[in-house]
Amino acid sequence: MMRAPSGWAVAVRNPAGEIVAQAHKLPRLSSRSVWARTPLVRGVMTLGESLALGYRALAWSAHKSAEEPEAEEKPISKRQISLSMALALVFFAAIFIVLPLLAVRLTGLGADTWAFQGAEAAVRIALFVGYIWAIGRMEDIRRVFAYHGAEHMTIHAYERDQPLDLEHIGSHPPQHPRCGTSFLLIVMITAIVVFGLVGDLPWFWLIASRVALLPVIAGISYEVLKLGALRPEGWLGRTLVAPGLWLQRLTTRSPEEPMIEVAVAALLFALTPEEVAEVKARGAVADGAWRAFGH
Repeated sequence: MMRAPSGWAVAVRNPAGEIVAQAHKLPRLSSRSVWARTPLVRGVMTLGESLALGYRALAWSAHKSAEEPEAEEKPISKRQISLSMALALVFFAAIFIVLPLLAVRLTGLGADTWAFQGAEAAVRIALFVGYIWAIGRMEDIRRVFAYHGAEHMTIHAYERDQPLDLEHIGSHPPQHPRCGTSFLLIVMITAIVVFGLVGDLPWFWLIASRVALLPVIAGISYEVLKLGALRPEGWLGRTLVAPGLWLQRLTTRSPEEPMIEVAVAALLFALTPEEVAEVKARGAVADGAWRAFGH
């Protein structure tokens, strides 16, 4: 899946070996809502839209990978998307927010101590990294992580005004500083500070505070990630994105060439005709992606 300023697209290679793609026009959220330009609030809104688009992309690609006839496809309703997102957030909150709190609470440490906050953060990060590592052992997820790497490598080449061929794309690392994986890790780190300000509360309110403060933590984390992306080569930018880049060593893998072709196809479909013409002027484009785009 690729997101561009004016739209987004998803591409997949079907069982017949052909690359098929679907594109949608969608201007930036900041051009559609004044709240999406408001610090702290914009992070929560961007996260919500990204989750919704990601679910739609997964649903469409699942249809294509099974080669279901178009007539039998049923569009995913907003209600289904909302329900799936809600369930995902509940799972995230239960495993990575409430469970660490329960585990550390059993030690008898006071919730207003830095020892409690440090132990809670250590358990939370260990659970998160362990979860990523564990699912990464599954063959299907390993392929997903390889496609993840292909996406990043393609973006690297595109942002550096290089030809989108296999040679240039293959020279880039599979990690990227603006990856959503970095955002999740920054959320974990930001939670240490925010939860530390809450102090000790009755048991029920302590759990409620962890859940209620998630939007605040997400908003702050988005601003931190955005700050790091402004000057990625500066010392501040390198410091802010470093933890996410380390974690991406688990969530990305070096892709095969056919995977890179799918990533390039998704990018081409997400761009405007003028932007595609600019890409063509740079030089060669990965053959499989170019054919899927109709050239």
